[in-house]
Amino acid sequence: MVKDRKIFWGWFIVAGAFLVMGINYGARYCFGVFLKPMTEEFALSRSVISLAATINILLYAVGAIFVGRMLDRIAPRWIITAGATLSACGYILTGFVSSPLGFYITYGLMVGLGTTGMGVVTCTSSVGKWFIKKRGLAIGLTSMGISFGTIVLTPLAGYIVNFFNWRTGLIVLGIITFLVGLIVSQTLMRKTNPEAHGLLPDGDKTAIPHQISLSPAFYKISTLVLFKDSRFWTLAVCQGLAFMVSMSVFVHQVAYATDNGIGKLAAATSLAAISFTGFIGQFFFGWLSDHIKDPKYSFSLGTTFMLIGMILLINARSVGELYFYALIYGFGYGSLAPAIPIIAADRFGRQVLGSIYGLLTFFIGLGGSIGPFLGGFIYDFAGSYGYLWIINIIVLIFITLAMLTLKKGRQYGSTQ
Repeated sequence: MVKDRKIFWGWFIVAGAFLVMGINYGARYCFGVFLKPMTEEFALSRSVISLAATINILLYAVGAIFVGRMLDRIAPRWIITAGATLSACGYILTGFVSSPLGFYITYGLMVGLGTTGMGVVTCTSSVGKWFIKKRGLAIGLTSMGISFGTIVLTPLAGYIVNFFNWRTGLIVLGIITFLVGLIVSQTLMRKTNPEAHGLLPDGDKTAIPHQISLSPAFYKISTLVLFKDSRFWTLAVCQGLAFMVSMSVFVHQVAYATDNGIGKLAAATSLAAISFTGFIGQFFFGWLSDHIKDPKYSFSLGTTFMLIGMILLINARSVGELYFYALIYGFGYGSLAPAIPIIAADRFGRQVLGSIYGLLTFFIGLGGSIGPFLGGFIYDFAGSYGYLWIINIIVLIFITLAMLTLKKGRQYGSTQ
């Protein structure tokens, strides 16, 4: 019986979510490595190519609403399996496109929808349902998968582009996405929540198994109720703007570095440098959220580090300066992934986390989708990324202060 296992099943969910998110976001953040080679081959502007990333994130955002609702009904393995299959097909087919339209369909539409099934809504919401006392730690460990995947895959993509071409790189990402997504989802992500399997959150042993409420997997919450809640809008706006900043950086940082005379491989590796300290930050800010009065302070501290990093990026002209920026910015960036579900569960309740996080992710995706296209537009208009980095600095100041106004309030659902 599952309930007799010495290792609480929630930790298997953490391990599975770590791997799925690693592949999903590691592959996504490789886009910046492919941006310049694609513009050169197609002889198109960066805004035209970046539009594919914008379409990708918009569809990811829309899909998150439905994925969040489904996650409160069914086990995550089927959502992840479907997402991995669609994403893999999108990556592989993108390696064969010959026009912007084909690129928008394969990378924008197929990969965008597919990554929703393997994204933070599925993975961190699944983890959040299995923990209360150790929620910050568990989600922090899960979120480390994002940086781990980026550390591994961005240098790999940079190597393949440098010695082969961008098409080969996308095909390789597709194969890896399918294999890891399928195997991990079907082995580790089979359960919905602890109560549905006669267990308690955190592996608690304080209740007799037959006394545990075998609560249903689905807890319905009205979207209208959320839209009337000011806390929801504070989270939606702040997180959306934060991801606008982060996606503009991930998509355009490599091109910015090579424009300043930094080598392709070193520029690509700077994304791995962000992920290296992001890896540390995801654990730290997840842990910190369990040990402070309110997890919103963890988020604001993280965006402060991002702000310092963006200031450094404006003046980065050498490999050393680029890496120094990346280490500072990356540590702060590590706060985003764990903070959102932790704060959402703290404010609204654990049992409706999938639905709420899915809806939040829609607005996060809207903000994130602006970043890549905005960066390309500014570059095409001004001939540099200077104005983009200044906009990012202003936005980070705003969200750091705005999140500090977030209040407590009513929780929805029957448990934390």
